[in-house]
Amino acid sequence: MAITAVGAGLVLLGIGTISFSPAQIVAGLTGDANEPMATRIIQRLRLPRVLTALCVGGALGAAGAVFQSLSRNPLGSPDVIGFTTGAATGAIAAIILFQSSPSQIALAAVGSGLVTAFVVLALARHGRAGGGYRLILVGIGTGSVLTGINTMLMVKGGLDQAMQAQIWLAGSLNGRSWSHVLPAVAGLALFLPVLILNARRLALMEMGADMALQLGIRVGRTRLLVVLAAVGLTSVATASTGPIAFVALAGPQIARRLTRSPDVPIGSGAIMGAVLLLAADLLSQITPLRLSLPIGLSTGFLGGLYLLAVLLRRDR
Repeated sequence: MAITAVGAGLVLLGIGTISFSPAQIVAGLTGDANEPMATRIIQRLRLPRVLTALCVGGALGAAGAVFQSLSRNPLGSPDVIGFTTGAATGAIAAIILFQSSPSQIALAAVGSGLVTAFVVLALARHGRAGGGYRLILVGIGTGSVLTGINTMLMVKGGLDQAMQAQIWLAGSLNGRSWSHVLPAVAGLALFLPVLILNARRLALMEMGADMALQLGIRVGRTRLLVVLAAVGLTSVATASTGPIAFVALAGPQIARRLTRSPDVPIGSGAIMGAVLLLAADLLSQITPLRLSLPIGLSTGFLGGLYLLAVLLRRDR
């Protein structure tokens, strides 16, 4: 999958309004003075877009693996639990109420996502630790409330602001620059190691809170730590591209099927999430009608087909 991700990234660097050969792609990446156009387009436009897709897909894939493990439900994902909606609320409020800059919108999305996580965890807390199904149910309810708030904010704003918010909500890799890449890379470097270090504890917690406590795992502390790290990844990803659907849902599931490993697929789920987002971006650019679709619409289309296939395949 890592090789597939690199291959898809290289293909994306070469296609577009102006196509480049493999030799021109290498020249553009290395800054060859003999290929000034390739260097300028690849390094300023296409490489930041590809790297943003890699980081955002990886962040969503790892976060989805955590929530599916905690809830012991293959349909658990940041989209379902409401954390993505919470991050979107902060961004929409920044656009509608304060006419914020892109960097301020990103910070608002991260902050709102973390606040949403604290609220959901507090409401889902039961005894010493919050139950998995309780977490999902509280998250669904919170997400529904936030969706209503988002709609009210859209109605309140002016036409231009509402259109800007709607474009952001569609999720897009268009116009990504190095200012979008750096926060995404920083988020991965900060939160992903936390999840990897706690992957074994997560796997043991899947046997139930009581069993994990008997094995010496501090369930409440571990759950809080990994949820905050996963929410951090989700918020950073949402801030970079807007809400992206189904990558966090499908990535860990496909990774688990490929690896056939009983462990929580955090690393493999991250790689698969990156592959899925790059594939969706590639699909959006090679559609027969030559439509430049927002990446959120492409992932929604592919994810909907995947979800239908999973539901039709298993009668349960």
